[in-house]
Amino acid sequence: MAIAVDFGTSNTVVARWNPGTEQAETLALPGLSGSTVPPLVPSLVYVEKPAAEGVLVGQAVRDRGLDLAADPRFFANIKRGIGAPLQGFLPEIDGAALSFEQLGEWFLRSLLTQVRQVAGDDDSLVLTVPVDSFEAYRLWLGDVAAALEFKEVRLIDEPTAAALGYGLSGEQTLLVLDFGGGTLDWSLVRLVAPAQRQPTGFLLKWRGQGAAQKSAQKPEVARVLAKAGENLGGADIDQWLGAHFAAQGVPDGAVVRRLAEKIKIALSDQTEAAEAYFDDTTFDTYDLALTRPQFEAILSQNQFFERLEKGLTQVIQQGQRQGIDQSQIDAVLLVGGTAQIPAVQRWAIDRFGAELVRCDRPFEAVAQGALQIAQGLAVEDFLYHSYGIRYWDRRHNRHSWHAILPEGQPYPMGQPVELTLGASVEKQPSIELIIGEIGAASTQTEVYFENGRLVTQTLGGSSPSVQPLNDREGARTIAQLNPPGFPGSDRVRVLFRVDRDRLLCITVEDILTGDTLLDNQPVVRLS
Repeated sequence: MAIAVDFGTSNTVVARWNPGTEQAETLALPGLSGSTVPPLVPSLVYVEKPAAEGVLVGQAVRDRGLDLAADPRFFANIKRGIGAPLQGFLPEIDGAALSFEQLGEWFLRSLLTQVRQVAGDDDSLVLTVPVDSFEAYRLWLGDVAAALEFKEVRLIDEPTAAALGYGLSGEQTLLVLDFGGGTLDWSLVRLVAPAQRQPTGFLLKWRGQGAAQKSAQKPEVARVLAKAGENLGGADIDQWLGAHFAAQGVPDGAVVRRLAEKIKIALSDQTEAAEAYFDDTTFDTYDLALTRPQFEAILSQNQFFERLEKGLTQVIQQGQRQGIDQSQIDAVLLVGGTAQIPAVQRWAIDRFGAELVRCDRPFEAVAQGALQIAQGLAVEDFLYHSYGIRYWDRRHNRHSWHAILPEGQPYPMGQPVELTLGASVEKQPSIELIIGEIGAASTQTEVYFENGRLVTQTLGGSSPSVQPLNDREGARTIAQLNPPGFPGSDRVRVLFRVDRDRLLCITVEDILTGDTLLDNQPVVRLS
């Protein structure tokens, strides 16, 4: 038995594998899910008391109107801050300091506790993560779930899960655009059917556009060919709309941002939308109105479509290096609330044709697709970020990073990468090594709390974004040397490998004594 959770910036979806129907089904959670179809849990937290039992989460926050005031106890978009290398001020609640990780843990604990009550004692949990997430986020997510005593916890990239959640049969090459509240993720996935079996049927192209002789067998392997991701989503669009209305004299605040979000959603189904805002401080009333062309102009002013083009170009170029070009893509799958914007769908259709673009499972595909790996489907994936070690660059008189596992490295790894280290001074008692996860320059995001709201911004610059995994007291030391070390010979052998959930693990062996000092230890857990 298995359940899957797609923890989103704006909404969270929970799915369960039904053994009777052998199908995935989305769970409705009383008090947490809204009345939407499919049932969505708003990713909201209201802290009445700074403790796990003192928070309200999900639809309960919205039902009580706690998201419509500039209240420091209310938090939205918390996923963006979890594991971010740059975090700013969060307000204290009743004298207790908060963190994005703490807020996220309270949300997921409340969610998974109720899931257990509804779904029973399911022993396997699959969690989805953005393509551009760093290892600290993945480990945090796994630790929260493990604390609830699930027998097995697995992780899978969100767009890869979405490719599995559309239920396509046979061998397919799928391009997924997963565009939610906080991230824009791309994945090019090849579904591979068992080679030893004969085809059992044919799959017609959707919308009746010709027939393709494709095996209708259930695929056994999902091979990730390319992926790209960045911090861009519906939360950013809400900020842009808030700035647009502020320029018209409407005061910024939580209520205005909520109304701007409602206008954005309404414009997916209609060509114009309006909301009224009453300022209970000044007793002024403001009309917030927007047409679809005006909305699309705001998107253009903020380089929205340029960033779509950039991500598509990146993933297509990666695919070409794997021998797959754009003409070989069988389907383009649009996932996430932001992908429901008509301009996004039109953009995709202009580039691939209406017969290839599907957008009929925007919210369920990720969670339901994630369940496939609990049913035995294998995922062959690769590193999106590099891993490296820090060293002193004498030429530039500063610390720099040397990659030991490059981006593109397949995982889980078979043979580890080996590094040997020696002592640098007489009678050296230990060896330190700082290990980091290296991302592209554009992935560095600052997250902070200002004027009662969560703010995120991408920082410019050409230097890579590096998140050290063990640069803290007690974690830098990877080997205690007994007897002490001396210069002139190798003393420890360090083996690096990446497990199936993309966690970097190290084994440290003392060459002199033959002792194993660390055995397959996740680097971010070193202490």
